[in-house]
Amino acid sequence: MFKKIVFCLWLLASPSLIFADEIDLFIMSGQSNMQGWRSDAAQYPQNGIVMDADIPFYWEAVDYASSKGKWQTLGSQAGHFSKGHFGPEVTFARQLKRSKFNPAIFKYSFGSSNLRDVWKAPGKGGLYDKMTEQLQHAIKQLRSQGHQVNIRAFIWIQGESDADTDKLASAYYHNLRTLLHHFRHNIVRSPNLPVLLGVDEQHPRVELRPAVVEAQKKLATEDPSIIFTSMRGLEKSDVTHLTAKGVIAHGRRLYKRYITLTYL
Repeated sequence: MFKKIVFCLWLLASPSLIFADEIDLFIMSGQSNMQGWRSDAAQYPQNGIVMDADIPFYWEAVDYASSKGKWQTLGSQAGHFSKGHFGPEVTFARQLKRSKFNPAIFKYSFGSSNLRDVWKAPGKGGLYDKMTEQLQHAIKQLRSQGHQVNIRAFIWIQGESDADTDKLASAYYHNLRTLLHHFRHNIVRSPNLPVLLGVDEQHPRVELRPAVVEAQKKLATEDPSIIFTSMRGLEKSDVTHLTAKGVIAHGRRLYKRYITLTYL
């Protein structure tokens, strides 16, 4: 009898060992507009802010600031504005929460980073390898806390730097296809994982070298689990960086495209 009582007390003290919460993990990555480089956190959206405390958030702005290798809760990130900055993850995650998901956001970004030379191919020691190492570390933390992690999507907002030269732009399709294939098959082991792609189509270099946009659209045409997301019309503070208003709208736009891809 005594052993049974002790065992029951142990179960009550360790509910996560049996009743693990399910977490819907979304991986968001890319360049400065994913980071939110010109999105002033003084304009952090207040509508729905009460949900942020229930949304786990792990982030790394390479060579700038991070959540220090630990999960925090959704919020602004340290940046060059006095109150920091934020990216599309905020309104994206809140919309997911309203739709009864239990979202967690892993965000990894680096401004002005091209795919060929900075992110590099899998196994070449570039930013992609570092991102996947961080992701595996972050997932391990969630599981150690008793959570069941369901990886729901990969969102990739990048490509302006690959429009710098004809050579980079012409190689973009192959480089991105290689990255996505490796990520789905070797990292998350989900060959049909939903993927959202996006790039600033109105950036002067991208308009000059549309092969980058065409590559993303081609991948979306070839694979029903990949969708292209437009950034046209979003408010900017300069030639490419979105304002806080633009970032807020971008997050909502990403949510709508994700729902379209997976549920409609």
